[in-house]
Amino acid sequence: MSSLWRVADVVSADPETDSSRTIGLRVDGLNGNLAGQHIDIRLTADDGYTAVRSYSVATAGMDEILEITVDELANGEVSPYLVRDLIVGDRLEIRGPVGGWFVWRPTDPNPVQLIAGGSGIVPLMAMIRAHEASENPSQFRLLYSLKSPESGFYREELLTLSRESRRLVVDYVYTRKVPEGWPSAPKRLSAETLLANILPVHDSPDIFICGQTMFVETITEWLVQAGYPAASIKTERFGGTGGIR
Repeated sequence: MSSLWRVADVVSADPETDSSRTIGLRVDGLNGNLAGQHIDIRLTADDGYTAVRSYSVATAGMDEILEITVDELANGEVSPYLVRDLIVGDRLEIRGPVGGWFVWRPTDPNPVQLIAGGSGIVPLMAMIRAHEASENPSQFRLLYSLKSPESGFYREELLTLSRESRRLVVDYVYTRKVPEGWPSAPKRLSAETLLANILPVHDSPDIFICGQTMFVETITEWLVQAGYPAASIKTERFGGTGGIR
């Protein structure tokens, strides 16, 4: 981890959805990152004005490359540039990776329940990738709440993992539009649906939740009411008031 600003070279920039992009960064001297950490990115305008935003890292490893996935925000100061204008060969100022609490380590023995709302999948994807690259035999389960199939990140990778991995189960809830042939209509995520699609209390899972503030707070409340220990629940949230919708 580093509190100093460093220069990162943009080595890849690939569309993830119509409004998001996965960006690969090479940072000289980076000794990897833990699954779940984030970085800060600073943009400086010609007049000296600066804007800093935090982005979760989507990968985990021990080399000089990391990836972030950025969703464009309306009227955003940083995300429109990163999604629409940044090109391979550009350079960014970054700080980090940062964070030691909302992380998963390959030595962690417990089963893991991941719960993501929208772009909250990013740090949880780093955990999934780290788990798949390890020999850790623990069960992972992901519940991914999305407005529509088109808004999902890492669709092909998650589809492949859900078919081939023996250690990962992926469940989806679609709130506005469902895939063709989906067995149910779009619906708001409820406590009943949540509890039917996660690891049970008696499995004593470690739980990681990431999404907008209202989503995270609502899910956490349901879990505690259902008997999951608060100490087993770790959360990461981002701005906005979007909730279960």
